[in-house]
Amino acid sequence: MSTQDNLTINEKKVLLALQELGAAAPDELEKKSGLQVDAAMQAAFLLEEKELASVSETVFERYALTKEGITYTETGLPERQIIDSLEGPTPLEELKSRFSPQMVGIATGWLVKKGWAKIENGAMVPIGHAPAGRDEETLAAFGGQAKTLEELAADQGTVKDLLKRKLVIKHEEKFRTVSITDAGRALAAEGLVLEEEIAQLTPDLLKSGAWKEKKFRPYRLDITPKPLYGAKIHPYRRLIEQMRQIFLEMGFTEIKGGIIQSSFWNFDALFQPQDHPARDMQDTFHLGSTTPLPLEYADKVGAMHECGGDIDSCGWKGKWDRELPEKNVLRTHTTAVTIKYLADNPEPPVKAFCIDRAYRRETIDPTHTPEFEQLEGVVMDKDMSFADLLGLLSEFYHRMGFEEVRFRPGYFPYTEPSVEPEVYVDGLGWVELGGAGVFRKEVTEPFGIKEPVLAWGLGVSRLAMLKLGLKDLRLLYQSDIDWLRKSEVCRI
Repeated sequence: MSTQDNLTINEKKVLLALQELGAAAPDELEKKSGLQVDAAMQAAFLLEEKELASVSETVFERYALTKEGITYTETGLPERQIIDSLEGPTPLEELKSRFSPQMVGIATGWLVKKGWAKIENGAMVPIGHAPAGRDEETLAAFGGQAKTLEELAADQGTVKDLLKRKLVIKHEEKFRTVSITDAGRALAAEGLVLEEEIAQLTPDLLKSGAWKEKKFRPYRLDITPKPLYGAKIHPYRRLIEQMRQIFLEMGFTEIKGGIIQSSFWNFDALFQPQDHPARDMQDTFHLGSTTPLPLEYADKVGAMHECGGDIDSCGWKGKWDRELPEKNVLRTHTTAVTIKYLADNPEPPVKAFCIDRAYRRETIDPTHTPEFEQLEGVVMDKDMSFADLLGLLSEFYHRMGFEEVRFRPGYFPYTEPSVEPEVYVDGLGWVELGGAGVFRKEVTEPFGIKEPVLAWGLGVSRLAMLKLGLKDLRLLYQSDIDWLRKSEVCRI
């Protein structure tokens, strides 16, 4: 296949135009080739890929006056207006009555900076002569037109000050030039034949037989086609759906709850002491609203905190404040949802999970964000044991693709015994992924729950980071289209 056969008709038209012009701007190329400017430039870029033409780009910076800049060109800069009005030391309050407080505030800094005046005992004191500055000369040089630095005969520092004061705005103008190369000129000299090319067969061409008289555009087998990316679910959302599907397949019911929770359900119902550090402003988003205490549970939960209620417990040995639990917070964990669900459904069996967002006052870094997803679950039934909890969590992690799972003893105010599940990851070792345990009787007794309750709260984002091979939690929320396109699609 010859080089000429490899050119589209538009490329040939542009090459012939450049043969005469040598070099041309897009609008000149449009007139000479007879093509629309967009089509002409598209052909020029294709010719550049084939080294038959070159496209160069020059950027010109031009500056123009803003509306405020035009006003001050006519009236003078604030500092000029004020210095010209001074006949001697003048109180600032008097100046503010003559001009505006805002104008006096702006002018004062510039008057001092330019050495035109000073402030003494609350008065503006002029200092000698106030010659025209470079900024005033530059403003006058515009003459109502956009100009370059060279046309303004201004220095960078002066223009930078005017930009900061929003008296001038910068515009960038790009100019392209298309030039023919030696290879392009040699090819054009051989003679280019302009004839219509068919890029696609149509039913009309086939029926009429006209295709026999047409020239078809040849295929370029040496060019790698552009990759096609099908639509897909965001990798993080895909993993969340995978976790949800696992628990649904295991017979669990998915539950939902409000983002705003009362401190009662978020803390007190879980037997978390009212002076616990997690309830401080450093960890919790406190809101200005309140929710009344649930009367059917308030006294029982309060008694459990104060003295352990009617069970073999001593509680926290302190007075339970009835106002503190009414204050609303952004839920710090989804356990607030599951304990409320258990209170509403105290009879066995219960198998429920919640996968949703929680909020804490965290500093954003590679491992923390103020909002994050949590996978919460509970199982309540007769004869449930700690061994059932470990088996259930092991099954979940195995289904998520982690072969090695172990449990390390842990402590949480509302479960006993408590563990922290860990999975083994090559290159990282053992990684902790949440907390789990059996709800203490101090949690379940006030709600009339008599059977054991297995509970867990797992870190969704940390698990997702391991699955996706990320080292920064913030990357889970990135909108990098290239990363999204190249991310693997896993079967759910």
